[in-house]
Amino acid sequence: MATVVFFHAHPDDEALSTGGTMALMAEAGHRVILVVATRGEEGKPVEGVLEEGEELEDRRSLEVEKSAEILGATRIEFLNYRDSGMIESDTTNHPNCFWQAAKEEAVNRLSNILSTEEVDLIVIYDPNGGYGHPDHIQVHRVGTQWAQENNVRLRWVTLNRDAIRKVVEQTINETTEAGKELDEDLTKREERSSEDSFGMAEKDITHAIDVTSVLDRKRAAVVVHASQIAPDSFFVTLGNDQYEKAFGREWFVDPDAPRTREESLRSDLLLN
Repeated sequence: MATVVFFHAHPDDEALSTGGTMALMAEAGHRVILVVATRGEEGKPVEGVLEEGEELEDRRSLEVEKSAEILGATRIEFLNYRDSGMIESDTTNHPNCFWQAAKEEAVNRLSNILSTEEVDLIVIYDPNGGYGHPDHIQVHRVGTQWAQENNVRLRWVTLNRDAIRKVVEQTINETTEAGKELDEDLTKREERSSEDSFGMAEKDITHAIDVTSVLDRKRAAVVVHASQIAPDSFFVTLGNDQYEKAFGREWFVDPDAPRTREESLRSDLLLN
């Protein structure tokens, strides 16, 4: 059995991008460890969710702990940096935010957390962090250096922009044909997925993990993040068929073993 570390930037990233793979690995008996760089202070809370006086980072910390339990992670740890916010935000200048962290210091924090573990594989984001979020990019940089220093195999989780564009376009068409207005969430997803900096093209992806057998657990883990994901969100309201098309596979890249044109997408994250 293997020990696999999923290194994420904020609470909810684990459920949205790797929740199914985490659940499958835990189900197969592997040791799944979740490390989260920040507590998501800069997220925009869903209106009415927080109790009076409750801090967003406290709620999000509880949410990710519940999510990790649903997904079968045996250990969850935080690097305890501050959420940097989006790249255009002034919060990226905060001295305690992850974006401003010295890479060596952050690598040391990760090393201290994992010092007693025999890690076989670490999962981080692709070089652009999926969609350019500074904390995701920093996870890539820190995770890459840690993997190199510890001679641990590496996988990038990414977004299959080709597949996502198809689902978004289909959802928009169905919404329009039904005479309904497009909600803000779906409009944003259309705009974001149309950018070439969003995710990666399918031809550059090496692994497609079929998570349909644990999709109910992934969906439950997503719903737990109620401070960030409203009941009317795209992530919650999709019907089962559309949800399976959108989230039934999770996408990864082995940076050390690119896929040839003739090769099919690999289906086991632990195998090259």
